[in-house]
Amino acid sequence: MIIRYTFVFYLLLIPVMAFSQQDQIEKFLSDSSMIHSSVSFCIADGVTGSIISQFNPQKSLTQASILKLITTSIALEKLGKDYTFKTTIGYSGIFKKQTGTLEGDLIIKGGGDPALGSENFPEFYNGFIDKWIQDIKSLGIKKITGRIIADDSYFDYQPVPVNWNWEDIGNYYGAGAYGLSVFDNTFNIHFKTGRKGSLPIITSVSPDNTGIELTNYLTASGTEDNGYIFSVPYSTKGWMAGTIPENKEDFILKGSIPDPPLFVAGTLYKKLADAGIRIAGNPVTARIIPESERGDFTMISEIISPPLSAIVDVLNHKSVNLYAEHLIKELGKVFKNSGTTAAGIEVIKEFLNGARINTDGFFITDGSGLSPRDAINSAEMVKLLLYMKRNGRFFDDYLKSIPEAGKEGSLKNLFKDQVFESRLWVKSGSMARVRSYAGYFITLSGKEMIFCFIVNNFNGSPGKVISGIEEIIKDEIIKN
Repeated sequence: MIIRYTFVFYLLLIPVMAFSQQDQIEKFLSDSSMIHSSVSFCIADGVTGSIISQFNPQKSLTQASILKLITTSIALEKLGKDYTFKTTIGYSGIFKKQTGTLEGDLIIKGGGDPALGSENFPEFYNGFIDKWIQDIKSLGIKKITGRIIADDSYFDYQPVPVNWNWEDIGNYYGAGAYGLSVFDNTFNIHFKTGRKGSLPIITSVSPDNTGIELTNYLTASGTEDNGYIFSVPYSTKGWMAGTIPENKEDFILKGSIPDPPLFVAGTLYKKLADAGIRIAGNPVTARIIPESERGDFTMISEIISPPLSAIVDVLNHKSVNLYAEHLIKELGKVFKNSGTTAAGIEVIKEFLNGARINTDGFFITDGSGLSPRDAINSAEMVKLLLYMKRNGRFFDDYLKSIPEAGKEGSLKNLFKDQVFESRLWVKSGSMARVRSYAGYFITLSGKEMIFCFIVNNFNGSPGKVISGIEEIIKDEIIKN
């Protein structure tokens, strides 16, 4: 495993490069796919901080999902590995036990939990809505004269960063961060597809009460998923366009629920009605109902999330954008009293500056790296990774969250050469014409290294970029 150090550090910006490694780097940079590209990489000794090799280390480039290494490191350090989120259900008004009548509203109070109801944590959330119903019935409530209100005021009402791409927002990986999120804010559309050029047939939607009506402009073609859902937060209408694989009995397109708080309220409303509990008003959310109309709150029960270390582990292994966006807002909520992305970015910048990491070349606009306007550089990313290794209170949990190459997460099918076995921990990032990798590795001689590669605007298949980076790291592991 990586060894920890706790002394204060400075990176020594002195490039040292073995001849064979120089050959690998020149081969990588001179490949035809790299003619129009921009590259920034840095490899440093994990003990001394000395630079082993670098190229344009201060050039700011779009980094995609390796930005999550910044968000998760600071969330762990600032909030602590055992930090949890709470979702509470209760009521306002007067409960008359004799008649079983609640003269008021049933309220679901969100607490910013990124993973409420997620399949990633069945042991924490399995059947949580049914438990709410059981708790409500145990209290003796049989009739509600008001409504079910989903209180989503914990965060702001701007769930999606303003600079995300239109084609991303309606899809599962572009789901926004709400004060009350649920089921990863994702729903599934099942299709049966036929011959090339035909219209895919929707066979089912799960869950089916997401509140959005989608027009189908999809076409069956080829073997790859190039289908997109176009919708925005709080919308009730949208459409699907692009292509999905032909001749499939059951192909699933994953979308983002446009109003998760209202969806939760509606789901509870239906289940309570099925359980024989009458509710006079329709489900609503705090975004729609002024605070003056919500009344006092009496708690019935609460659900506590998994510890932050477990959430970060899933976040980095599966590269869950939603969780990262929740964490950046949580940082803003806790340390700036503002559950906004902008406030969270302030906290991140302050932490980085305090760790002597130069943020002049960091252009951070979200927590996940999905925004094409994000940009960082490899030198300062390496400094952060070195800081975590030396000074991080929860480095063991942080390192555990980074996928082991060739085995886990987005790296399961990459870095498969035996030389990487139990030696390389790396977070990947990808979007159109962007590939990035950052993490830790151990050489055959036992030296500990830290690295970051960012490549923008390459031509052709990303396979050449990936294999080139693999060869550089492989050479470093063997020769150093």
